[in-house]
Amino acid sequence: MLNRFGFLATMGGYALVAIVFAALAIPAPAKVTDGNDPINGEDSIQPVSPNPIYNLTGFAAQEPAVTGGGVITETDPAYRQVSTPLEFAEALYLANKDKGVKVIEIMNDLDLGWNEIGPEVRNMTSTPFVSAIAPKLHPVLMETGVSSITINPKKGGLTIFSADGATIRHCIWNIKATYNIIIRNLTFDELWEWDEQSKGDYDKNNWDFITLGVGGGTVHHVWIDHCTFTKAYDGIIDTKGGACNVTYSWNKYVGDNGETDPNSFVRLQIDALEANKQAYPMYNFLRTRGFEVEDIVRIMQGPGKLHAIGELSLHPDNVNSTVTFHHQWYINAWDRLPRLAGGMVHNYNIFVDDTGVLAARRLRDGIVETMSTADQKKLKDTYNFKPPINGSISTENGAMLVEKSVYINCNWPLRNNQTDPDNPIYTGKIKAEDSIYIYHETNGDITCIRGDSTDPNNPMGPFQAPIIPFSWNTPDGERPYPPPPMDDPNDLEAIVTNPTAGAGAGVINWEKSNWLKTTYELPPDEN
Repeated sequence: MLNRFGFLATMGGYALVAIVFAALAIPAPAKVTDGNDPINGEDSIQPVSPNPIYNLTGFAAQEPAVTGGGVITETDPAYRQVSTPLEFAEALYLANKDKGVKVIEIMNDLDLGWNEIGPEVRNMTSTPFVSAIAPKLHPVLMETGVSSITINPKKGGLTIFSADGATIRHCIWNIKATYNIIIRNLTFDELWEWDEQSKGDYDKNNWDFITLGVGGGTVHHVWIDHCTFTKAYDGIIDTKGGACNVTYSWNKYVGDNGETDPNSFVRLQIDALEANKQAYPMYNFLRTRGFEVEDIVRIMQGPGKLHAIGELSLHPDNVNSTVTFHHQWYINAWDRLPRLAGGMVHNYNIFVDDTGVLAARRLRDGIVETMSTADQKKLKDTYNFKPPINGSISTENGAMLVEKSVYINCNWPLRNNQTDPDNPIYTGKIKAEDSIYIYHETNGDITCIRGDSTDPNNPMGPFQAPIIPFSWNTPDGERPYPPPPMDDPNDLEAIVTNPTAGAGAGVINWEKSNWLKTTYELPPDEN
């Protein structure tokens, strides 16, 4: 039987894989216990041993490798512990002005909206905070406001981390005109609202959790590791201005959980729209054309535009971008894992599970089929309410290699053109090697393949434009760095979802000084 790609639904011709589909609910990190806590009389959390699997690798490890603020003690004047917006602002000011601060430890959750940080932060001399584009619809953000902070140590060398996975809310981090920056073990949350102004394109507020290279000056050598990201209005992390030598490792992208949480950030927004839906044309159109509240909440759960690499289309700086993604856990991601325009990207050991968003997309499509022809046309021509479920995308002669990764229920795992398939200037190079693709068809057939995207009839793609044979955009066309150690893709789900050793913030419990290191060795008894 032919599947949607026009190929036989696989039961042969490729290595079959067995991956257990876990529930999409996001559990709290589990405890590793010994059952003998002498202080509290209950189980205690056992620390994780340092392990070379967490070493800095990829482009950020290229000389001069990222070191951040270095390994220094809490008593060092260059080490600051911050618990309030003011303390954070003062520490950032000193770091940005090269006044001695090299490590900032965030001790607890920080609400950093423009209306939350207080006049002492807004009015301080050379404050790193500015007001971002004002919220328009979300009831929480209308109260808190949204801030943007600048991280730009003039001589580089800064580590910002939390030992416990603290949460940053209502704030954009702009890293610009700097280098040698580390951000680790933080959760970024509450930076999304419904988009009436650009009718679902999410093109007006320009809120990303983190932006690299925005504004003047080059950004290079950045490591973002063991962070968790929920749902942002625009991108999760965007890389602009030719920012280079960047590595993202062991991060988790979770979106929203409104399907199970009545107080989720998405649901609070939908409830506010529902209270006066006639005032919001796009929302009202959906609600009066067959979409129930629960349908909209379910469809909007996944994170949207995750990683854009490259600035404006065909911008000359785009060719300088060099980024590594590894051990990334994407849950119900809509698009851009990443989207590359020019430059080079190395994806390895990324785990994409789009099972929930595929079900939501099919729910959406089923409701659209019940609409009149006129309403279908208006939805298509006027509003953007359709998760594309794209995977990794290379355009404009970008070079992206995907190795030993897993894509589950992603409509288009690999793409090579999103602008004009007939014009090769907009086509990129992309190839997957030894990667797994699993897709559940609506008729019950299952595509289940392990191999290279260049294997005959492999449905991973790309299919948009004529394929440009893969080569790196290096002077000799060879790898920009030796292959790092990689996990077998068949083991990847268990590795990244491990509740005490996997991807995301607040997962690993170890001596806090380990967050300042970039390489690790196994204890002698484990070698």
